[in-house]
Amino acid sequence: MTHLWIRAESRPNEERVGITPEGVKALKAKGFRITVEKSLARAIPLGGFVEAGAEVAAEGAWTGAPSDAIIYGLKELPDDGTPLPHRHIMFGHAYKGQAAGARLLERFAAGGGTLYDLEYLLNEDGRRVAAFGYWAGYAGAAVSVLAWAAQARGEICPPVDTWPNSEAMLSDLRAALADNTPKDALVIGALGRVGTGASDLCEALNIPVTKWDMAETAHGGPFPEVLEHAMFFNCILAAPGCPVFVPAEAKEAKRALRVIGDIACDPQSDFSPVKVYDLETNWQTPVTRAASDPVLDVMAIDNLPSLLPLESSIDFAGQMLPWLETLDQIDAGVWGRAKAIFDEHKPEDNA
Repeated sequence: MTHLWIRAESRPNEERVGITPEGVKALKAKGFRITVEKSLARAIPLGGFVEAGAEVAAEGAWTGAPSDAIIYGLKELPDDGTPLPHRHIMFGHAYKGQAAGARLLERFAAGGGTLYDLEYLLNEDGRRVAAFGYWAGYAGAAVSVLAWAAQARGEICPPVDTWPNSEAMLSDLRAALADNTPKDALVIGALGRVGTGASDLCEALNIPVTKWDMAETAHGGPFPEVLEHAMFFNCILAAPGCPVFVPAEAKEAKRALRVIGDIACDPQSDFSPVKVYDLETNWQTPVTRAASDPVLDVMAIDNLPSLLPLESSIDFAGQMLPWLETLDQIDAGVWGRAKAIFDEHKPEDNA
């Protein structure tokens, strides 16, 4: 019997979950055993999971879960150095040279466990089968609009917190903007999930959107049009060959650009297309003021979908459920491909 263990998230400001009670019910119907940890923060109450047939465990009890249990969470584990003997489904952030990622892989090597990284659950065409991208784009554009509104008041963007749903978010944004709606916005990566979310948020607020994707950026730059827009949303991940959309000298250039939403958010990469800042922002300090004359604020929060935890959880869980239903064949398909990627990256002396 496949045993799926839903752990509580330990990262601050993280209320999302990767499965719904309806998903638990569907897995139970297929013969799965499901355990759900208690959580004071989860956006979906425990009662619904219990009614669907899940067993209940204490928060953090996954460390003592049966050895055959598959531990399912979203964000990182406590970075305490303990060996990891279980199979884990999560966003590991472990394959791009990150220091924390290297430590995580060492823990798996020490414990004999396996990472099935959610970012590397790929179909036969190499495309991700599930992602939070749409809500990252939507929430990233929202926080950037709040930064614009704060500028209009002569202020800097205040701290942000979760919204119960997107309608409440839009209501707050309309109140913040009043009569100071940005004249336009440019979205690069507009055809992807992230870009679609950013575009939809702007359109809901009647902000005119210029939508660019691969065709418009294929010439490699420069891109003076970016500086001609009031707001710019970068929705393209940093990677070798990625062109620079906002060079460092843009801080002193003549420009209409006042707010950048770097939703892809990879400022510490050599391949970052936004060169006017170098560190991520957070909920307490949502923007970096990259320039003051004229003002240029950069939003670069790395857990944006968490601002809309209920809607983003339901969306992601719906994408994941068909693949969770195949966990009884964990050596094949998307799971087998994720395992192969893990095997390529785990420390060689433990391979």
